[in-house]
Amino acid sequence: MTDTASTFADWSLYETPLSKGVASLSFMVDGIHCPACVARIEAVLDGAPGVVAARVNLTNRRLRLDFEKEVADPQMLVERVEAQGYRLVPFAPDALENEDTAHEKMLLRALAVAGFAAANVMLLSVAVWAGAAQDMGSATRDLLHWLSALIALPAIAYAGRPFFHSAWGALRHAGVNMEVPISLAVLLAAGMSLFQTIERNPHTYFDSAITLLFFLLIGRYLDRRARGRARSAVSHLMVMQATAVTVLDDQGKSRTIAPQQVSAGMTVLVAVGERVPVDGVISQGVSDLDTALITGESLPQPSNVGDKVFAGTVNLTGPLRLEVTAVGEETLLAEIVRLVEAAEQGRARYVVLADKVARLYAPAVHGLAALTFVGWLVFSQIGWEIALLNAIAVLIITCPCALGLAVPVVQVIASGRLMRDGILLKSATALERFARVDMVVFDKTGTLTLGRPELVDGGDYSPSDLACAAAMAVSSRHPLSRAIIAAAPSVVALEGVREVPGAGLEAPDGTRLGNRHFVGVAEADGEDSSFNPELWLVRSGADPVCFTFHDSLREDGEEILKKLKSMELPVSLLSGDRPPVAAALAGRLGIEDWQAGCSPADKVARLSQLEEEGRHVLMVGDGLNDAPALTAAFVSLSPSSAADISQNAADAVFQGARLAPVTETLAIARKADRLVKQNFGLAFAYNIVTIPLAMAGLVTPLIAAAAMSASSLVVIGNALRLGKRRRA
Repeated sequence: MTDTASTFADWSLYETPLSKGVASLSFMVDGIHCPACVARIEAVLDGAPGVVAARVNLTNRRLRLDFEKEVADPQMLVERVEAQGYRLVPFAPDALENEDTAHEKMLLRALAVAGFAAANVMLLSVAVWAGAAQDMGSATRDLLHWLSALIALPAIAYAGRPFFHSAWGALRHAGVNMEVPISLAVLLAAGMSLFQTIERNPHTYFDSAITLLFFLLIGRYLDRRARGRARSAVSHLMVMQATAVTVLDDQGKSRTIAPQQVSAGMTVLVAVGERVPVDGVISQGVSDLDTALITGESLPQPSNVGDKVFAGTVNLTGPLRLEVTAVGEETLLAEIVRLVEAAEQGRARYVVLADKVARLYAPAVHGLAALTFVGWLVFSQIGWEIALLNAIAVLIITCPCALGLAVPVVQVIASGRLMRDGILLKSATALERFARVDMVVFDKTGTLTLGRPELVDGGDYSPSDLACAAAMAVSSRHPLSRAIIAAAPSVVALEGVREVPGAGLEAPDGTRLGNRHFVGVAEADGEDSSFNPELWLVRSGADPVCFTFHDSLREDGEEILKKLKSMELPVSLLSGDRPPVAAALAGRLGIEDWQAGCSPADKVARLSQLEEEGRHVLMVGDGLNDAPALTAAFVSLSPSSAADISQNAADAVFQGARLAPVTETLAIARKADRLVKQNFGLAFAYNIVTIPLAMAGLVTPLIAAAAMSASSLVVIGNALRLGKRRRA
């Protein structure tokens, strides 16, 4: 970011009206690294005049500020935040992604510099140690020390910037974070080493300083990558809203305008294949609408004059004219945005255990180091140099390297293990939450089922009936037509077939393929269509033929449901589909707790109810209608066939047609949770043993660095056990 938000004069250009007298502003915040930053920003704004709500999303660094326009001064509120050392600009998803990419590249460059310097300085240190055992001359030793300084000092200045900048920002505002002891240890070790080199003393600690930076940069980069994968679902919804709209003016001429210029009462044209940009009522035209992203319904819905349509649906078969009823913040799509946003704000306040511990840990480290320095200076006869060296040893040996790696190392190994099984973790805290799951809620279409209709084998039709229907179906993009074509892929297309939107297909000889009303089949002449979709083929001189379709259950669906029950995890079904369809599937899978016809708000409401009951719910679903539920749930999982928005709302995405990743993710998460707790135990045990030794002057900074590195390696080695597969 190059400009702060204070350079923007007209705030009304960025305001979003919420209600009478209340507006919202969204900012991108530069400089936040941890939940403490989130709490600081929200505390500064919550007490300001006219502020209705102030929430920061740590995942995408977005600040949403709701305020009373007649009371609050946006400029003053921005200045309050910037006075804390953060920079603000109006929120822009593209700018956020570009900045994240640039920051990751900067961390990689710092990591490369630190690794290169650490390797070379360590080689020089080995030469000094070997020379000390073989009567190396002092001039040679001093030369090696100066070479170490020439390599280490510029590398520390460059590679330590992520920590130094954050530590200085905290200190300037009377705060302390995990980077403060890290920065102090690195700078004091480097400064003392330079002093020792100038004084021609035998010991320097450049290797300790640069190696410490190298290990910590690994943790910082891994954490950044994990957060980068958790891209906000709201950003993708906003992109979906940003489309041009074709409207008819009073003279009947069409023109294209921006969505912000559309108002209620206008007439909007929606061509075949276009996404509906507004909420409205069909004033002219008949078509089939793909409403799966909104309702979760697997089949396109026939739509006629007078029917309501919603932004986000796709027009499949015929051009439509709509009378606009809602635009912008009033559309159903905008309501889904608000639901997702509200759920994400709740998640942004989720604090990882390491961050909680670090808040108390950093002041304790500083106190112990200061106590060591004063104690040795007052109660011993040694000089200040030795007292400072002992204090540096305490800072180094107690630096939270193992603590900082305890979570991200397990996450990376678990992510790699899951990735090999076709599961992608997208949230930095997903593993912790998967481990605490005590209930699983499934969507139906596209989750328990494959989400695509298939022709039922063995129906009351002949091969010639199928060939005739497939020859006509080639002319249509309707999912049921594609299912017929899949059953007879080698058929030759019939010429002159006409598609009647919302009804079916008609051949030149009068043969019809479509719904029973289109072909003239009475309800009594066929089976009840409430459970499975159907198409009817009517030819001259022949009896009507019915083609029935079903949405196939995922091949291991029943097995996985049984396995979840064996894991003592209750299972529930929330579906936007019709009650008969949901009831049939629930009965087949033995799911007693199910609901059908659920809207996005219904699913969120049910999840909120379960949360109030103390449940930690895993939501498994796909489709735009599931995005708020996926985000509101304690943790969420989505198939890779899901809509883009749901993949971004979910905490993890799995590939393939099987449901096995659900139980696999839960099993690995539980093991990862045990390893994280073990790593925390190892880190604290290490400090309990080594801190007294360092304070007693029994540990030099070099040994302290070795001990600190060893603690990190122990934590990493323990985490590597997660990568081992169990033999069948």
